[in-house]
Amino acid sequence: MATADTINFDANGVLITDSLFNGNAGSGTGHIAYDPTETLGNISAPELDTVNNKRTEITDYIRLRLADGIVDVELDKEHYDMAIKQALIKYRQRAANSQEESYAFLKLEPETQEYILPNEVMEVRAAYRRGIGSVTGTTASQFEPFSSGYLNTYMLVAGRVGGLLSYELFVDYQKMSMKMFGGYLNFTFNKTSKKLTLIRKIPFAGANQNPREMEDVLLHIYNYKPDSMLLNDYQAFPWIQEYAYSFAKRILGEAREKFATIAGPQGGTQLNGSSLKSEAVAEMTELEQALRDYVDGSHPLTWVIG
Repeated sequence: MATADTINFDANGVLITDSLFNGNAGSGTGHIAYDPTETLGNISAPELDTVNNKRTEITDYIRLRLADGIVDVELDKEHYDMAIKQALIKYRQRAANSQEESYAFLKLEPETQEYILPNEVMEVRAAYRRGIGSVTGTTASQFEPFSSGYLNTYMLVAGRVGGLLSYELFVDYQKMSMKMFGGYLNFTFNKTSKKLTLIRKIPFAGANQNPREMEDVLLHIYNYKPDSMLLNDYQAFPWIQEYAYSFAKRILGEAREKFATIAGPQGGTQLNGSSLKSEAVAEMTELEQALRDYVDGSHPLTWVIG
């Protein structure tokens, strides 16, 4: 991940990070990766509706629910856009389904401890190095001879020597070694500035270092789902659509309440600003309660002890 990313998501809604794809070895993205612009073998990949299409769908839904075409609805395009934006903001604030657990690669720069992550990153849970105490990601310390020897010897003759218990104990030994000898990087992460500070300075490896020789660290992160993913989620979309409608109704109520009566023959016309506002507030309160009931597909809270 670059130190100052300007474009955070690619066209497929994937968080942009440095790629580990090796053209010579052919390793990297597998054949089951989602790509709406190309094909997967001989099968065309499914294509998600674009954000603009989904926004237009919500706008039409709001207009028709407010009886536009039958009566005059005084909302402009900016009001519809703001209603949809506020629905997304509220959903990301209240719903666990608006977040996803993912992994990203961070390329460590020499003599650099601070990195600015994309704004969509909410939390960094852990930073894993490839080896135990190694400086670069291309050293032979990445190869673990015991694991190879165990898989080739013990597992093939599991009934006579070794066993799963021996391998489990060795894995625990590896975890303890990583804790003691730098396999896990200590860090601090500022959720507001998105600044990741590593509590270790990577040694200087000379001027004009080849990026392929820099170490890649695996970050365990939580990030916001992009708008395209939320608007195409069959469980989240109805909630976002309804909240945007209620928010737009409240805006319309504010406007109509300013002039409660329009002068005209036989006493004029009474506008429904107050009723629109009260209905919108009740609907928004009910929708927020629906999020607490996990109607959007969010996972309920687990047991909390203490």
